[in-house]
Amino acid sequence: MNKLSSHQIRETFLQFFHSKGHKIIPSASLIPQDPSILFTIAGMVPFKPIFLGQVKSQLKRATSSQKCLRTNDIENVGKTARHHTFFEMLGNFSFGDYFKREAIEWAWEFFTEVIGFPKEKLYTSVYQDDDEAFDLWHKLIGLPEERIVKLGEEDNFWKVGPEGPCGPCSEIYIDLGPEKASTFDGGVGVDDRYLELWNLVFMQYNRNKDGSLSPLPSKNIDTGLGLERIASVLQNAPSDFETDLFSPIIQYTSQKAGIGYGKNKKIDTAFKVIADHLRAMVFMISDQILPSNDGRGYVLRMLLRRAYRYGKLLNFNQPFLYDAAPQVINIMQTAYPELKKKEKTICEIILTEEKRFQETLHLGLAILEEYVQKLKSGNRQVLSGKDAFTLYDTYGFPLEITKEILSESGLKVEEQDYEKYMQQQKERSRKFWKTGKTGQELSEKQEKIYSEIQSAGGATKFCGYTRISSHTKIIALIQNYKSVEVLNANQEGIIILEETPFYAEKGGQKGDTGTIVSLIAPTALARVYDTQMPLEGLVSHYVKIEKGSFHKNQTVMAQVDNAERIAIAANHTATHLLHYALREILGNHIKQAGSSVTADRLRFDFTHYAPLTQEELDQIEKLINSKISENFPVISEVTDFTSASQKGAIALFGEKYGEEVRIIDIGGFSKELCGGTHLEQTAQIGIFKILSEQGIGSGLRRIEATTREKAWESIKKEEALLLELVKSLEVPSDKLLQKAQQLRTENESLKRELHLLRKDMFTYQKEKIIADQKVVQGVAVFSAILGTEDKNELRDTGDLIKAQIKSGIIVLAAPLKENKIILIVMLTDDLVQKGYDAGNIITPLAQAINGKGGGKRQYAQAGGTGSQSRLKDLFKNIEQFIHL
Repeated sequence: MNKLSSHQIRETFLQFFHSKGHKIIPSASLIPQDPSILFTIAGMVPFKPIFLGQVKSQLKRATSSQKCLRTNDIENVGKTARHHTFFEMLGNFSFGDYFKREAIEWAWEFFTEVIGFPKEKLYTSVYQDDDEAFDLWHKLIGLPEERIVKLGEEDNFWKVGPEGPCGPCSEIYIDLGPEKASTFDGGVGVDDRYLELWNLVFMQYNRNKDGSLSPLPSKNIDTGLGLERIASVLQNAPSDFETDLFSPIIQYTSQKAGIGYGKNKKIDTAFKVIADHLRAMVFMISDQILPSNDGRGYVLRMLLRRAYRYGKLLNFNQPFLYDAAPQVINIMQTAYPELKKKEKTICEIILTEEKRFQETLHLGLAILEEYVQKLKSGNRQVLSGKDAFTLYDTYGFPLEITKEILSESGLKVEEQDYEKYMQQQKERSRKFWKTGKTGQELSEKQEKIYSEIQSAGGATKFCGYTRISSHTKIIALIQNYKSVEVLNANQEGIIILEETPFYAEKGGQKGDTGTIVSLIAPTALARVYDTQMPLEGLVSHYVKIEKGSFHKNQTVMAQVDNAERIAIAANHTATHLLHYALREILGNHIKQAGSSVTADRLRFDFTHYAPLTQEELDQIEKLINSKISENFPVISEVTDFTSASQKGAIALFGEKYGEEVRIIDIGGFSKELCGGTHLEQTAQIGIFKILSEQGIGSGLRRIEATTREKAWESIKKEEALLLELVKSLEVPSDKLLQKAQQLRTENESLKRELHLLRKDMFTYQKEKIIADQKVVQGVAVFSAILGTEDKNELRDTGDLIKAQIKSGIIVLAAPLKENKIILIVMLTDDLVQKGYDAGNIITPLAQAINGKGGGKRQYAQAGGTGSQSRLKDLFKNIEQFIHL
């Protein structure tokens, strides 16, 4: 048996099958083309369209080492020898070429002649009804019958998911020796002594949505050999974590933590989880996945936060994962050179996310500990979904972390209840308009009337991509969500047309406006002020009747406001250019997270881990304007989703697409699936101007911009402001920054001088406040209104008084702008020891100024509103409000 490094194993496998006529295929992304799965979970996933016959391919034999990610057994990671989130699957594939005989022969040849496994240590399992595979192992290979085990569907019938390619399989096991046996010797497929290495799938069927099996167009082979597992055998490692794929990460983390590995089971689990999750993080970020609160980004965030929490067991109290990430890159960069190129970005994203979780982790753990104690004291074992959701929503604890921490105390979460709160949050944040006009979901009454109209008249034919006017017919009129026969002058309502050039608000693009005019006398005119799509395929025109009357079946001319349409189209085409420029300048991890396109401006939300610098914004703006000036054609094409994906068109994750999709191709460099309206050439945009860039949430940024006349107006407005500053400050424009810095320095100096003057003034006031003390129930009260807007000066003055008096209550206030008031109460230590509480004393005072307050026993603060005269009245009668 040859002792090989993981890199040697990978290369030896690929070259062996290359010698058998297989084409070596580079690993596909962890993000699959298949919309039914979140991640690439097996080596065959990239080949699924070929297996299903969805695409024509000349490829007959292929071999690959595929990046894979699974989280279904995440609770076992680090606790067993073999469970992982990220792993590599070595595989050989046949697409209608060879089948069981060759797959079995070559697997045996690779294991016994190339790798050098002793034949007597190898066992196999086959599907219970697969006599053909049994005979091949026994009669062709010569494996004794007692070393071939028949197993049921759960063990030996492979599938990629709930639907898709599947078939019987045969697994190859290696006997690790009696020392690895469980307490009972259950044999192959049961006992830990026999390690499953290679799964040979004889792919014959496709599992349909209803669970039935259909024969595939041709019989195929799909095999999977876990790199981590075979490495553990060839490197004689006790588990996968002692191989060269994990060991350098664990050793580095151990050195940084100052804690040894292999001495404590709980500590070792932490090392293993961190190493496993780091591998997953590095590859996920490299494949353009960013931390977020849903989808793939949620899984990344969960893995990172889970690893960070395990770091607490190793006494890591500061971000550390970003520092260990290069260890993963060093191990894997030979096979995946793109990791080294992206190292800086990968580490920055991990560090940013660590810092974000660090801010809430300590408090979240404290809150969770309170929940645990309450459960135990109440003799309960299940944490409510509401409390689990609070931990997620407020403190960033993914459900998986909460469940894991609770399990350590024998507790669990009411997951159905948690999902209810999660669903409510998703509904609140959902930006999809089921009806456009109010942003509200359709009522049963509204849905009924629209459904009846669509059933009777069919879908609205949209002709607006090529025309802005249409001779058409009214098929329905609606007023107050009731079907009516006529709409008269000065009434508002909804017109449904047989055909329309009006684009209904969708995908972030504003609905068209314009007019609907009767074609037969007497002339009638309706002003269309909004266009929406209450049901898929049905377009509603919100109108005000300015002249005449409209009735069902009337022939009309529908005319879109051309100037607004062009302005909207310019901003929409510019949005695509912005998406392209962001990916070019910042990286391919950029994903669209939302957009809004109107005639005045565009808004584009996207995933990114840091604020954009001015230099980056300048580069983006410059690139877009260069593409505008080069006057690239904007071409639309309708095709099927698979073809669009193969052409490199960007689709929005989570968006549902029909059988046909529309590609917007700008000059061949920007391709997106889009149903909106666009210009024909980029030069028609004129000019592009960024108005603002800001953060809108964790890992989310927003750019607002504009084009054409609005962009020009923005530039002229900035020029006018610049000229005003030049006039006002009496300096040339190239000296403005220098002048501003000078004024800022002078301002800071004056502030310091003012602070010193006020301090002297407050020292004088302090003496007067002490001299004017009042006595309430035997306690001295020192009160005054100070002329400051700085609460720190109130506190400083209070401290000065407190330092000079032996005992007393200090009440100070200051009137702020807009009739706002700030008020503080301070107690000397002796009063606190006697049981007095500043928080209680301030309450009636806060109520007197229409505010609220609170604090600790020795110091409390309140804010409120009221005139200066009202504040003076309060302090004139301060004794009435001091309740001791």
